[in-house]
Amino acid sequence: MRILLVEDENDLGTAIKRVLIQHNYIVDWAKDGEEANDLIEMGLNLYTIGIFDWLLPKISGIDLIKKIRQQNSSLPILMLTAKDREEDKVIGLDAGADDYLVKPFGMAELLARLRALQRRFPTINPQKLTVGHITLDYSNYTIFYRDQMGKHQPIPLTNKEFQLLEYFMKHPNQIVTRDQLLSQLWEWGNEPMSNVVAAQIRLLRRKLEPHCGDNYIETVYGLGYRFIINN
Repeated sequence: MRILLVEDENDLGTAIKRVLIQHNYIVDWAKDGEEANDLIEMGLNLYTIGIFDWLLPKISGIDLIKKIRQQNSSLPILMLTAKDREEDKVIGLDAGADDYLVKPFGMAELLARLRALQRRFPTINPQKLTVGHITLDYSNYTIFYRDQMGKHQPIPLTNKEFQLLEYFMKHPNQIVTRDQLLSQLWEWGNEPMSNVVAAQIRLLRRKLEPHCGDNYIETVYGLGYRFIINN
């Protein structure tokens, strides 16, 4: 799941991004409204949730939300603000925010509100995703493989391996290019090494092989990769 975080306070933004990454979110962090607007124009459909501060340099969070709603986007948006008056909350919600979190707040509450948004917008992610013998459980971000006895064996993965497997599971039997994976699973403006995709897939295969064998992720030479369903 990819989140657009718009927050100009460096310490708070750093803390939020760190916690979100620890919980398997991919985070693009914009530090002012203009930078956020650029990300929105480049690919609003990449994001599954937005976290927007209200008071931002250049373009306010309220104006950004209004712009998004004018595009008929249903992107779930959590608004962060120090404004705690009832009339301020009304303004934020009427502008198109789906939830409202007053500063200061704890990270546990932030994560809980994101989970609540996921429940309210079930198309963001189901509670579980099963492809073949592999099940991804979003309630605790774990991966299980169903063995021949019908038992579910856990597969420990890193955050990036989890994100990579999730993307493959959402695109079974489709050829996925390196550029697709880079644009979907790595942050904007943070150019990884040229071999990072191949290296991550190699690590993921190594984790899957003891449980699933070595034939789940196929290399389609000259094109990309394909996640093969084995029912």
